[in-house]
Amino acid sequence: MSDLPLQLGIIGGYLVLALAIGLFAYRLTDRSAEDYYLAGRTLGTVVLLFTTFATLLSAFTFFGGPNLAYGAGPEWILVMGLMDGIIFAVLWYVVGYKQWLVGREHGYVTLGEMLGDRFGSQWLRGLVAAVSLFWLFPYVMLQQVGAGTALEALTGGTIPYWAGAGLITAFMIAYVVLAGMRGIAWTDTLQGAFMLVMVWAALAWVLSAVGGAGAATDRLAASNPEFLALGGGLYTVPWMLSQAISIAFGVAMFPQVNQRFFVAKSKTVLKRTFALWPILVVLLFVPAFLLGAWAQGLGLAVPDGGNVLPVLLNEYTPAWFAALVVAGAMAAMMSSSDSMLLSGSSYFTRDLYRPFVNPDASDRREDVLARIGVAVFAILAFVASLFRPGSLIEIGDTAFGGFAQLALPVIAALYWRETTRAGMFAGVGGSQAFYLASVFTGFVPDAFWGWSASVVGMLIGLALTVGVSAFTAPAADERPATYEGLGAD
Repeated sequence: MSDLPLQLGIIGGYLVLALAIGLFAYRLTDRSAEDYYLAGRTLGTVVLLFTTFATLLSAFTFFGGPNLAYGAGPEWILVMGLMDGIIFAVLWYVVGYKQWLVGREHGYVTLGEMLGDRFGSQWLRGLVAAVSLFWLFPYVMLQQVGAGTALEALTGGTIPYWAGAGLITAFMIAYVVLAGMRGIAWTDTLQGAFMLVMVWAALAWVLSAVGGAGAATDRLAASNPEFLALGGGLYTVPWMLSQAISIAFGVAMFPQVNQRFFVAKSKTVLKRTFALWPILVVLLFVPAFLLGAWAQGLGLAVPDGGNVLPVLLNEYTPAWFAALVVAGAMAAMMSSSDSMLLSGSSYFTRDLYRPFVNPDASDRREDVLARIGVAVFAILAFVASLFRPGSLIEIGDTAFGGFAQLALPVIAALYWRETTRAGMFAGVGGSQAFYLASVFTGFVPDAFWGWSASVVGMLIGLALTVGVSAFTAPAADERPATYEGLGAD
């Protein structure tokens, strides 16, 4: 454990640097909700690209993905690196560009606000916020589980799981309460670049230690030849497509990602960003998941509930370098968690507190309540994380599926003028009910002929939205023209 002070110094130094950026951003952030949540809608291409990138690259990606590649083979690259890089880029245009136009025109801050105004319904606004917060909770918890297991593995158990999870929780609270969107976006740019450099450096270091990519692949072929054949085992075509669809559509509805559709400075910024997105995704996912798969051939033993990446790094790289890579992973978790907490607080204050508790609340009161909400939400997620309710993949996959149920009704609302309030309630409520039943009860199976319940639920939501809208008239206070006639400079 002689390396422990060095490891903790590297990780602690990184966390302090992130907190310092948050303090600087706090001095430049207005006390208005729009500036706190959306950085005044002023982000440029590089910052928007990297803040979205870093926000998505959570413990699910940095630890869960290599774990899955270690256990089942490297085809996970196709799901996350290629399919979702492309599908989400398309959704960024289909959903994001239209949402940016609508948000710029009407000043919306949240998805619920945008839908509630269009359909003249506070209850729809509240339903979307409640659903989003429900599925956001396990995804915040996932980051804490990832941090706890990473620090426990890196230090050989000297730092117990609960202390690692508690450390990341404390820094998340301090950082988000101070920074707001501007500070988060700045830090995400640093974190995204840092993650890319570290994962490629880790790949080079490990391959150098084992004799190169050819030698690592030969050892994998000897131990697990099935890993070098496309498909088979876990990776059936319906399973892979289900995962790719669920994750990509779920990402588009994540509060922390969806709000980034509002923050671009211009149309040019938005379009450049989603064009560059697939390149950035592949640059991170390919080396991370290959490391996980090669680790299987190297004969590394990963403890139950542990993560393969810290074990691999401890085996083949110096302690200081392993700590740097884990700091990169912590950066991934922090950059996801800070954005989740910020977006979650906006959904709570703007879509639940204001409409249903205090419609006349001042911006200052909302600002204070949002910061308190960040702390409460993070602490509750930390307490839940102590029970380790599942693997990183299981937790993340469940949350992705829940968010994905919102996507098709939202797309229908954005593009089909005939969508009605009743159709939206049916589509959102029906698909959520179906998916919740598949997750928490035995009445609905979690797979249909290999296709996940998440994809089936999405289709049910679309059918209900279109079908009910076709047979119901718009309510008197709906505003069908809200999303029409919009253009960009």
